[in-house]
Amino acid sequence: NLNATLQVCEVLGHPEDKLKFVHVAGTNGKGTVCHMIAAALQLSGHKVGLFTSPHLVDFRERIRINGECISEESVVKFVECWQESQARWGTPSFFELTFGMALDHFARESCDIVVLETGMGGRLDSTNIVANPEVTAVTNIGLDHQAFLGPDIRSIAKEKAGIFKAGIPVV
Repeated sequence: NLNATLQVCEVLGHPEDKLKFVHVAGTNGKGTVCHMIAAALQLSGHKVGLFTSPHLVDFRERIRINGECISEESVVKFVECWQESQARWGTPSFFELTFGMALDHFARESCDIVVLETGMGGRLDSTNIVANPEVTAVTNIGLDHQAFLGPDIRSIAKEKAGIFKAGIPVV
């Protein structure tokens, strides 16, 4: 469930409520789609946060603003804050904590819009705490993470479609 992510956001003062989002799910191509959307929005003059996973070389690649990775100092400061008050945070996973770090960073830096790539799935993915994205997108669906998402393409598609919200456009 999303309880651990919600608890992280509670400790952080709900940075997700201060931001606008584009939310992308799928099996393959979602990282590419997220980078293309972020680039188009940036070229249109917006300050764009980008959250993707996994990283290729450096953890900081997961959290970018206008193409620039989060600074090492910002990562260290966030981790120190977490270490000083771990009891308040519950027991978030690495992904849940990283997503919290990203939201906090994007809110502190006053991003105009944030492009989010789901980690795995959609319905129960940490990124799905976003209540009202501007738009959602889904790339192709294939047989991935079957132990968590279901045994067949229909089950997996249903989980990925869990990012859809009433009244929000889907691409």
